[in-house]
Amino acid sequence: MSGFVHIVDDDASFRTAIERRLKKAGYLVATYPTAQDLLDRLPNESESGCILLDVRIPGLSGPELQDRLSELGSTLPIVFLTGYADVQTTVRTIKAGAEDFLTKPVSSEDLFAAVERALAHHQAARGQRDKLDTVRAHIATLTPREREVFELVIRGKTNKQVGKVLGATERTIKAHRHRVMEKMQVQSLAELVSLAERAGILADSRVEIPLTGIAFHCPTGQ
Repeated sequence: MSGFVHIVDDDASFRTAIERRLKKAGYLVATYPTAQDLLDRLPNESESGCILLDVRIPGLSGPELQDRLSELGSTLPIVFLTGYADVQTTVRTIKAGAEDFLTKPVSSEDLFAAVERALAHHQAARGQRDKLDTVRAHIATLTPREREVFELVIRGKTNKQVGKVLGATERTIKAHRHRVMEKMQVQSLAELVSLAERAGILADSRVEIPLTGIAFHCPTGQ
């Protein structure tokens, strides 16, 4: 799998050696001597990529950069490299979402295997994010009334029940519901609910739905 590997390490000779190995294997590579250098040139996540990150680097440490990237919403998988492995650091970084933790010197076999896993992970994450963006784009096309109908229907309300809440006839709600299904590009209620779950709309057990002048509480599952 081709991809972009970002190497963050203060050891120039190590950076050069790893860069040569990766480029020879067909990867695109960018190198950074400090964590701040990477933050100043945040990688583009539009293509599959990963970060090879040293634990002990001047300024922000590897784990501190990991935390900062998480705060910035980066989805690039991180493979840690260190010459001073310790259990506490390993556990901390893995719990924080690190893809792998390798000890220097690292063999080409272990390096390439870790990079491949990280790139595959990022590619899958990008695919899920693209699908989510599409779902949100479809939701954004709904009119305010269609959004109200959508919010109630995905929680199991019948057309008659939705009409009662919104002060509309069952026939009118049926028409709104049909347009919601068309705009969301689904054929069934099950598909509609699945998209709502993917977008996080059904994440809360109690959701306050803004209706015209009404605060309506719907427990999930009813």
